[in-house]
Amino acid sequence: MARSFISSLLLFLCIAAAALAQTSTSTAPPANFTAEQDHQNMMDRLGIKALRPGPSGNEKAPNHANYDESKANPYPNLPDPLTMNKGEKVTTAKMWWGQHRPQIVDMYEKYVYGRIPANVPKVTWTVKAEDHEMIGFTPVIAKDLIGRVDNSSYPAINVNIHMTVVTPANAKGRVPVLMMFTRAGFPAPHEPSDEEFARINMAWKAVLEQQDPSLKEVFAQHPAWEPVKSTPFEFPQLNADGGLPNTWQLVADGWGFVLFDPASVQADNGAGLTKGIIGLVNKGQPRTPEDWGALRAWAWGAARGLDYLETDSAVDAKHVGIEGVSRYGKAALVTMAFDQRFAMVLVGSSGKGGATLLRRNFGEAVESLTDGEYYWMAGNFIKYGASQATFGSSNPGEIPVDSKELIALCAPRLTFISYGVPEKGDAKWLDHQGSFMATVDASRVFHLLGAKGLEGYDDYHTAQMPPVNHGLLDGQLAWRQHDGGHTDAPNMMYFIQWTDKFIGHKAGQ
Repeated sequence: MARSFISSLLLFLCIAAAALAQTSTSTAPPANFTAEQDHQNMMDRLGIKALRPGPSGNEKAPNHANYDESKANPYPNLPDPLTMNKGEKVTTAKMWWGQHRPQIVDMYEKYVYGRIPANVPKVTWTVKAEDHEMIGFTPVIAKDLIGRVDNSSYPAINVNIHMTVVTPANAKGRVPVLMMFTRAGFPAPHEPSDEEFARINMAWKAVLEQQDPSLKEVFAQHPAWEPVKSTPFEFPQLNADGGLPNTWQLVADGWGFVLFDPASVQADNGAGLTKGIIGLVNKGQPRTPEDWGALRAWAWGAARGLDYLETDSAVDAKHVGIEGVSRYGKAALVTMAFDQRFAMVLVGSSGKGGATLLRRNFGEAVESLTDGEYYWMAGNFIKYGASQATFGSSNPGEIPVDSKELIALCAPRLTFISYGVPEKGDAKWLDHQGSFMATVDASRVFHLLGAKGLEGYDDYHTAQMPPVNHGLLDGQLAWRQHDGGHTDAPNMMYFIQWTDKFIGHKAGQ
């Protein structure tokens, strides 16, 4: 009897201790790490004592990045997107979808971008306000939305995803939509009429006079002055190529667009990793080596935005694209690769971690991503910059995948790789040639799946970029280097025309 009582008591104490620990974890404040502390914590977890320094973007610095093409390929043996992990060749679409594609996804999740945890909370979308606006000469309906992430498991962190959905007001049916990584908010708020402005100003003056009666004399001396005025007309800021703004082009062609704020999902810094959606899921604690980084978190947020778009009667949810430039170009490509619901992508000047080959020693390096921008990636990715560690050392040649596999994960959907020119500010640092090589080799997967890639290039090792402003736009995988800077704006008109051709969309409808 006594033994039974003691066993029951021990069981009760264990359950109580577990419940107390759970309660403590759920109520403890987030770890308040600096980026340096978080980075060091991950290095300690991985057993890394020292990292190779990344190159400098300053060409006059002693450790400047390499721009000598003869030294650009120290790891020439790149993974083959059509060879499975045990060496078997992928010869059919069935093998790709059923066997090798899942292998590539798993390697990217484990070693490069990180895994999305299984327990990510649900998102509830609410339309905060709706406005009837004019984008250029096109009337539109703009809806500003907040996606509240359920934080009942850890109330210390709030995540409210912000996006604005804009669709042509006079569309005859559902419209294709391009989601863009940028700040959200009403693009062209509809302002009060002159009569309404007069009423607003009367009310303002009355309130001000009530606060300070001496202002009545001031207003009498300046009868023409009004506290609130309408926004004066301004001509639109033209794109670098002299074209109309991207949003004007989209709605004029009959598209909608989404302004999606990635910062509302996850901060663009290492100190934010114990906050945002990553911190919420981890209950304010640091990541494990396989946990997702910011790029994957932004992609997850975009996918939750698509969840909402699938419920919007104005949107053709089968034809939703994703777009971004620079770090958001990386995020756009990651979004497209991992979520097959996205039908198209415009990848702008993405560089390392995006479309450029990781193994290339040209401009930005893997070591740039294992140190300063480590938070974009999984913790495990830091290993590839290690010079001294419990496991020895590692280098980019040991990464089991490369960017051509990332592009291949988009196949056979519409994938447009965009760059500018260094002379206008799209720096050599981005390694345009390395992106072109990756795009050429990814074409083989598009071919396998019945789509067209970049035609006429047999070997990515020797493939040279076409002339600037000469687009390779005949297939579902496209490339164009415009003569502008660090933007994809000069390629927007080509992207719209190219996409319309493949999805059967007629301009203005």
